[in-house]
Amino acid sequence: MGHFCLACPVLISLPPSAYNIHVNGVLHCRVRYSQLLGLHEQLRKEYGANVVPAFPPKKIFTLTPAEVEQRREQLEKYMQAVRQDPLLGGSEIFNSFLRKAQQETQQIPTEEVQLQVLLSNGQKVEVSILTSDQTEDVLEATASKLDLPDDLVGYFSLFLVRETKDGGFSFVRKLQEFELPYVSVTSLHNPEYRIILRKSYWDSAYDDDVMEHRVGLNLLYAQTVSDIEHGWILVNKEQHRQLKSLQEKVSKKEFIRLAQTLKYYGCLKFDPCVTDFPEQGCHVVVSAGNNELNFQVRLPSEQIKEGSFKVTRMRCWRVTSSSSQVPTTNGPAGSGPGKAEVKLELAFEYLMSKDRLQWVTITSPQAIMLSICLQSMVDELMVKKSGGSIRKMFRRRASGGLRRCDSQQAVKSPPLLDSPDGSREPIAKLSSKLSSVSLRGISHSSSAGDVGSNDFHGNYAFEGIGDEDL
Repeated sequence: MGHFCLACPVLISLPPSAYNIHVNGVLHCRVRYSQLLGLHEQLRKEYGANVVPAFPPKKIFTLTPAEVEQRREQLEKYMQAVRQDPLLGGSEIFNSFLRKAQQETQQIPTEEVQLQVLLSNGQKVEVSILTSDQTEDVLEATASKLDLPDDLVGYFSLFLVRETKDGGFSFVRKLQEFELPYVSVTSLHNPEYRIILRKSYWDSAYDDDVMEHRVGLNLLYAQTVSDIEHGWILVNKEQHRQLKSLQEKVSKKEFIRLAQTLKYYGCLKFDPCVTDFPEQGCHVVVSAGNNELNFQVRLPSEQIKEGSFKVTRMRCWRVTSSSSQVPTTNGPAGSGPGKAEVKLELAFEYLMSKDRLQWVTITSPQAIMLSICLQSMVDELMVKKSGGSIRKMFRRRASGGLRRCDSQQAVKSPPLLDSPDGSREPIAKLSSKLSSVSLRGISHSSSAGDVGSNDFHGNYAFEGIGDEDL
């Protein structure tokens, strides 16, 4: 049984001609070859044959096992190409196809329901939506319930997270335009999975836009307090004293201004995982933010070192997946193959010096989320490079505006900060200063040695590096 990555989804072949599309190892939808062919024909009609990649042809006779695998590989390349194309992958044709297939596969009828969305401070927001509402609809409903202004909605996103035993949460992924949030979270059949609202930008300069409005300020303040409490933002005793004083005075803007100067402000912290840098089998905690991936690495010698990889020096990256059978523990030995375990890896090709590129690999269940973070950093850099701004009006309905709830819900103030953790280990520098560069086109691997699937993301911000950048 083969599989491949498509940004977030993974397709797994099922006989005779059906395919399971998975997101982070969880079934998203099941489609047949004929449905994929119908999608292809719609895309060709809308965008033209010269834009849409070639589709695996029909076969008159029954496929042999080798031909089934060949078709799977061809569909892999086709779906990767469509998903990676900004025009096709962002099209309503492509995304609505996956949303409809998700709802049909999970057999959830369209009806009005209440969905709980968490804020960073743990506050619960109940929103009234349809089960068939897409991610944008649910974000809009949440913004409406909070009375967040229309022009600030684009600064926030919905994330799927898993609550941890210590009261924190682990990021699974940013909810995408091709999925239905209610279906995505309920189909997991696990109350630990929740949907949370957080800011979606990386550059702290955009905080000024958000803080212009009371609700935006409250959301940003609640997220900042939460990140400090969870140790995502590092503070020393003096900084903690200053922050707590500002909190007691309810000086939210000043609190955020001080937090902006602290290490890891605006970063997402990922669960401990494994990397091959600087050597194989190193345990690492990765944080994404400030247009870089920060590594806190525990070497085999137990020494802790730290280094950063600038997104602008990543020539490209890819997410790969492979599956293996995990033996069952509740039956006699050899009674069955057990269940399949999917291993995800993010690998990026990094410019270590002027003439030396090196692949760095992170093995983590959150590899797809890491990839999404890298892409959004690059997108934001390109907008800024072109002189644009992420300030935008949220997409309006045909009726002329956003749906607004009759009853709004205020963002509650978080409790005062606890004392900082003085037991954090000192960290040594791992790498020298890494500077910025500029995204290049997407390439695809033809290496037979690659396990599973290759989902290459070319970096358009990589062009034009010179000696002065090193």
